[in-house]
Amino acid sequence: MLAFHALVLLVVPSFVWLGFWQYERSVAKSVVVELQEANLASEPVPLDELGAVGADVPREDRWRSVTATGTYDPEHELLVRNRDGLDGVGLYVVTPLVTGDGSAVLVNRGWVPQPPTSTEQPEVPPAPDGEVTVTGRLQFSETPENTGIRVRDGLPEGQIMVIDVAAIAEEAPYPLYGGFVELVEQAPPSDPAPAPVPVPEVDTGMNFSYAVQWWVFTVIAIVGWVFLVRREIQDDRDGGAPPAASDPAPRSEAAV
Repeated sequence: MLAFHALVLLVVPSFVWLGFWQYERSVAKSVVVELQEANLASEPVPLDELGAVGADVPREDRWRSVTATGTYDPEHELLVRNRDGLDGVGLYVVTPLVTGDGSAVLVNRGWVPQPPTSTEQPEVPPAPDGEVTVTGRLQFSETPENTGIRVRDGLPEGQIMVIDVAAIAEEAPYPLYGGFVELVEQAPPSDPAPAPVPVPEVDTGMNFSYAVQWWVFTVIAIVGWVFLVRREIQDDRDGGAPPAASDPAPRSEAAV
């Protein structure tokens, strides 16, 4: 029984801690959702008001709506592998947009399906010629750390795993803005065009549910422990009580 008491003393604080950990994750995700919703609802502003060449995008500016005008450079277009779209796994099409001052910003023009075999090239709608104005969601540079995506070598030429702007800038013939833009609208529009990049939904409900579950487990453990302790005490009392006195056997009458 002592081992059981020790187990309860170990398990109950662990369950409580796990509940608060999940609750804190739920709160943190709620903050992200609130920031995302506020920034997505913001009015578009020129890119150079929020971004700068060589400077990554602050987290508080992620999802802000920005505009930029320039010409696409299809010669330095990149395909980002293993990205989810409406029809399964495919690739993002990232094309530099060269602005009037000679700097460029990477524009994620959208999603295209993965070809049936790795040796085939995907069908990518071409970027339009001439000057365009793009409106899109500002994003900070991707890395293996902030995406959880493992970068691997041996990819086909022009394909990458993450949109690491600093790494891409080393090969670019012009200075790059530190973040990139997920295309929402383009004037004039392209037809055909890659499928738009969807806005990911951040689910906060699961973490809160997990927190409640851990706290329910805590209550169950405590109630079960109290029940067993009380039963043990009752068993000890019953086992230590003196045996009930029995009635004396009747004496047989002496024979007359």
